[in-house]
Amino acid sequence: MILLTRLNGPEFALNPDLIERADQTPDTVITLVDGTKYIIAESLSEFLTLVRRYRAELIADAEILVSSGTHRPPTPTSPSDSDQARVVRLHRQER
Repeated sequence: MILLTRLNGPEFALNPDLIERADQTPDTVITLVDGTKYIIAESLSEFLTLVRRYRAELIADAEILVSSGTHRPPTPTSPSDSDQARVVRLHRQER
């Protein structure tokens, strides 16, 4: 979740996975996939920085868990569960 400030002052947390688009009109308007709109005090560039930082932190935290050995995939209880038990490592591909 990222913390944003409503135009009239109060802070709220937003799940960036639900964002459809962000517009600067001149206020920053966030539109979610269900059509909900939020007008926020942050500029469009500040908002994008928050979303990028959130996503980077998720990837970094996942890598730390996997490389430290503290992440233990669930033990499959049925053949269909074995697909969900796999950990996919994210690596940059050489070109």
